[in-house]
Amino acid sequence: MRTQLQEDSGFTAEQFETPDVPIPWNAIGLATLLFSVGSLLIVLGVMIKLGYILSDVWLDRGTPFLIIGCIMFIPGAYHMYLAYYAYYKYPGYDFNMIPDWD
Repeated sequence: MRTQLQEDSGFTAEQFETPDVPIPWNAIGLATLLFSVGSLLIVLGVMIKLGYILSDVWLDRGTPFLIIGCIMFIPGAYHMYLAYYAYYKYPGYDFNMIPDWD
């Protein structure tokens, strides 16, 4: 009876392995969109503020473009950074760190 208890510890090797996490393509697509549009808005805002765009219609839109561009750029860049590091399997990074819509 004692040898049977020592052989069966109740644990399996599979329960200590982390399962592969599917790549959240929708979240990465949204991050790419936020990063791209945010970058574009920041560039437009800087060009307006520096005077490269001189149209009267655009002169009041420099600051809002900069603010909205930063609001979109920062989370997009952060999540693309996480996706890059998770894809190349850097230690401490995985796709669980990226919020998904499911």
